[in-house]
Amino acid sequence: MTSPPSSPTPASARTLCSYCGQGNDPGARFCGDCGKPLGAAPGGGDSLASTVPGGGKTGPACRKCGRHTDPTAPFCAHCGTKVVDKLEEGSCPGCGAKYAKGSDLFCAKCGYRVGERVSLVTKAQSALVPGMRLSGPRIAILDERGEPTKQFALDRGEAVVGRGEADIRFEFDVYLSPLHARVDLREGSLWLRDLGSRNGSWVFIDEPTKLIDGDLILIGSQMLQFRRLGYPGPHPPEADSTRRMGSVTPPVDVAVLEQLRADGSVRDCFHLSPGRSAMIGRETGDWIFPYDQTMSGRHAEIVSEDIEFFVHDAGSRNGVAMAVRGDRELKKGQRFLMGDQILRVEDV
Repeated sequence: MTSPPSSPTPASARTLCSYCGQGNDPGARFCGDCGKPLGAAPGGGDSLASTVPGGGKTGPACRKCGRHTDPTAPFCAHCGTKVVDKLEEGSCPGCGAKYAKGSDLFCAKCGYRVGERVSLVTKAQSALVPGMRLSGPRIAILDERGEPTKQFALDRGEAVVGRGEADIRFEFDVYLSPLHARVDLREGSLWLRDLGSRNGSWVFIDEPTKLIDGDLILIGSQMLQFRRLGYPGPHPPEADSTRRMGSVTPPVDVAVLEQLRADGSVRDCFHLSPGRSAMIGRETGDWIFPYDQTMSGRHAEIVSEDIEFFVHDAGSRNGVAMAVRGDRELKKGQRFLMGDQILRVEDV
């Protein structure tokens, strides 16, 4: 004669593991979830299975500070880190295969995208008290007045921006490539790399920046390219010793700024020589663009220092941007441009 099955142990009578918070049978000596001995809290401190003050609920342990929080809250109430409970299993919409929610980004069987690298930050989360941070860097999308309209948290420390299957997607921006640029957190620094987009990725400068051959500069709506010309060789003497007429100053041009059209052709240019600086603006300066309403009256200056040239923002309203070549570090508060979208680093 078989005995009736025993009823499950009530939750109130179960022993909580002080390491992982898992409930165990009252007579158990080791946690059935993590294998740790049941007893005192690790390190002699407060138990990790302590309840939330005033709430009476025990939630998942924060992976950063180890303290438990309300299980219904997506962020730790103690340090602001995004709380991730045990990985749940989901079914891929593409093929039905199982995947780990919160861990897998793509289905291992068919490659269908099942996860996200970024999460939208609400106004309540962006107004956290000083010292409380969200997990990962934050990037804001700015409107025409420079005010943030949305904020995204890079939960995995990386994100791709583009018009197609990107983490931060702007599907109606025709100036964005499907996979336009990538942002990565490496060793505490945020880096931007263009992914071979048609229109490039741009970072607004916050200090004088040295120009090298091939650099692209965005001043107002004008795309200018800096090119080195080098020093010309000496002219051979004339056979009859007759001197040629011409401008004596400046004696030689060593670089040039080229105004580029949308098809890449050159419309106009401005020559640079050692000791010659150039002010660029809509109203006053050495090179004027009266038809560009996005350009300030005095917008930017190209300053000569010996044989090197530096671009300065002359206090313009819309700033001066440089095209990204290779990896470019982004600092907190720095703005960058992709397509028609202006973004800003809110936190690293």
